[in-house]
Amino acid sequence: MSLAGKCAIVTAGGSGIGRAIAEGLADQGAAVHICDRDPALVSDMTRPSENLGATIADVADPDAVDRMFQAADRQFGGRLDILVNNAGIAGPTGAIEDMAPAAWAETFQVNVQGAFHCLRRAVPIMKAAGSGAIINIASTAGTHGFPLRTPYAASKWALIGLTKSLAMELGPFAIRVNAICPGSVRGARMDQVITAEAAARGLAPEALRRGYEGQVSMRRFIDAEDIADMAAYLASDKAHMVSGQIIAVDGNTESLSTVPL
Repeated sequence: MSLAGKCAIVTAGGSGIGRAIAEGLADQGAAVHICDRDPALVSDMTRPSENLGATIADVADPDAVDRMFQAADRQFGGRLDILVNNAGIAGPTGAIEDMAPAAWAETFQVNVQGAFHCLRRAVPIMKAAGSGAIINIASTAGTHGFPLRTPYAASKWALIGLTKSLAMELGPFAIRVNAICPGSVRGARMDQVITAEAAARGLAPEALRRGYEGQVSMRRFIDAEDIADMAAYLASDKAHMVSGQIIAVDGNTESLSTVPL
């Protein structure tokens, strides 16, 4: 799955899934540019590699996205072969009537508008080149109902619709668009989600963690590297006829509501 000679942007590439994807693409030979809103993570990512650039940017801010694309343009010399829309936030946890409008809106500003801000910059470059691969990082919450996590689920369902529609719109330009739906990825972010949901449900965090594991046929969480491997495949020429697909990398999620409310 060599990506030698290809240029890739990965949003929120400083940690977690984004970092694993950025490193995985670089390991396959791609030149990579990431953005992250945490300056320390940006500095850490750019330290070891000559073919890895980075910009401090929040994708919810279109001006920051413009600056990131300008920096990537300088790094890549005007090329862009791969865009990974990975940036996303968990959003609030709770009953719909208790949701703060600002917290609901922020979830969509990052998870959906953030992808849009990047797409409107990336697509013209790819159209001019006559090829490209776009990978949206959705979630199994984009294919299941997810009680008490409605803003997150709704935003990920929106990404699925965006993926399907753009695959049709951009296919004539040889631009492929796919979505990866990660399941529960072990790490700090999932720990935070479990803590918040356990508090909202009045459960012990470990009981909720076991409930999450029980929702998956393979009965365990996945690793960020599992997502990175799929992203590398979808970005490669091996997947030249794979487009419009919603691909779960999750051990087969059976439900997101097996822990009783």
